[in-house]
Amino acid sequence: MTRLPAFALFAAVINAAGLPIYIYAPKYYADTYGVSLTALGAVLAALRLFDVVQDPVLGWISERLDRAKPVVVTAGSALLALSMLGLFALAPPIAPLWWFAITITGLFSAFSFLTINFYAQGIAKAGAGDDGHVRLAAWRETGALLGICAAAIAPTLLMGQVKSPFATFALGFASLTAIAALLMWPEWKARTQAEATPIRTILSDHVTRRLLVLALVNATPLAVSSTLFLFFVDARLQAPGWEGPLLVLFFLAAAVSSPAWSAAARRFGAKPVLLLAMVAAVLSFGFTLTLGAGDELAFAVVCVASGATIGADLTLLPAMFARRMAKVSPKGGQGFGLWSLVNKLTLAFAAAVLLPVLEQAGFRSGAPSNPQAALSLLTGLYAGLPCALKLAAIWLLSNLSLEEPVAPAT
Repeated sequence: MTRLPAFALFAAVINAAGLPIYIYAPKYYADTYGVSLTALGAVLAALRLFDVVQDPVLGWISERLDRAKPVVVTAGSALLALSMLGLFALAPPIAPLWWFAITITGLFSAFSFLTINFYAQGIAKAGAGDDGHVRLAAWRETGALLGICAAAIAPTLLMGQVKSPFATFALGFASLTAIAALLMWPEWKARTQAEATPIRTILSDHVTRRLLVLALVNATPLAVSSTLFLFFVDARLQAPGWEGPLLVLFFLAAAVSSPAWSAAARRFGAKPVLLLAMVAAVLSFGFTLTLGAGDELAFAVVCVASGATIGADLTLLPAMFARRMAKVSPKGGQGFGLWSLVNKLTLAFAAAVLLPVLEQAGFRSGAPSNPQAALSLLTGLYAGLPCALKLAAIWLLSNLSLEEPVAPAT
């Protein structure tokens, strides 16, 4: 564990690429080039399906990389940086919608490939013991959350300071990616001698299947709240302008709490500590059900509390899965391909189901006012649904034994 800061920086770079995709890029192309939001949404929906399908394939490729891994992963880092530059720093040389689709595809693919390899490499770094995985996860997820915070606030800070804030952001991101790739180069050389593990063998393990189901149920509340966050702050709290500070507050709380959750897990065990965090999440979501117009300060407290519980989710659950993969699939690529797939399904659910339901109830984004029934539904979906899902996740984790024997290879 001598190069954990390199893992933290690489995690920050990867995760900083998420917000430009889902928040900044569509608005930037609509405002700058006049591209229809409907067209941009259709492109993102199509690419989301492609992204979900490609993850198991990228996991299969990851497990079969050997001596070439440092070169291939560094090439993936270059693709990530170049795609970000193309997206924000270059004027489209072709129709803006097509340029958007090409650069987003590069960003999606590089993000998925790097994430899978990065988490799989953590298995070789941490070894088989629980302590190593939790410690690595603390550095990795703290870096990831700090990267998200930086990406959330940087374009806003650059507004009015430079001529092209998004181009400056992209240049800064590309430079940081180059540094992170250089520092991580020695880490990709750590290899396990184990053979690649077929997906059917991974899924034949009872604990792995239950961890994947737990990840699906437990990650969905974050996908739900992330999808509806801007609508909740603007329409329910009637606090336009608070979105950015509240979002940063949420992720900062997650980042700051991550080392504390890691330390607690090393002392008391990951499972009981994660259960405690889940209970705290239910309480924070439950309190949110009582909020309405003018309650932005109370919601700021909720953001701190719920953000802290997310720090536990993002630190401890991946560590638990990595520990299992060290036994079931030591190379880790296929396993984390499935892990990535599961987490992306939650975002697909949130976008594909919740937004149409709100629209059918009469909710209109940006409208001066919305029907009370639509606002009540918004609150129920934003806070009530995550409560129910967290309770289900608590039940799943409570009934999960992490020491069950590994299924034999088939």
